[in-house]
Amino acid sequence: MKLHSSSTEKYQTVTGYDRSGVEINAQRFDYSVLVMPEVAPRPWPVTRFEDLTAGHFEAIAFDKPDVVILGTGERQRFVHPRLVASLSTLRIGVESMDSHAACRTYNILMGEGRKVTLALIIDTDEGATAE
Repeated sequence: MKLHSSSTEKYQTVTGYDRSGVEINAQRFDYSVLVMPEVAPRPWPVTRFEDLTAGHFEAIAFDKPDVVILGTGERQRFVHPRLVASLSTLRIGVESMDSHAACRTYNILMGEGRKVTLALIIDTDEGATAE
């Protein structure tokens, strides 16, 4: 799916997404990433949803976003509350959704000027087996 940017070109905008990767400002990433409006995308060391740990979310807490949009792949999946406790104690919300919806939602919130983090899981195993 291709997404088009509007007046947000100076920010990190999702410009495309498919099951094997994501484009941020037309640059392709084929691995899990953390994306914030004013910071270059950085690798997120998550290869599968099942491998998520509290430590993955503690790394996000350091950035102090208002909300985290968690893209969980082809289908929406929810993390156990103990994994996101570091965010909850800081009153940072976490919304889980399928990755297509997560990319769209991130762009909308970013365009509204929100301090949002997109935590996007690119599961290469899932992409290889799903048809």
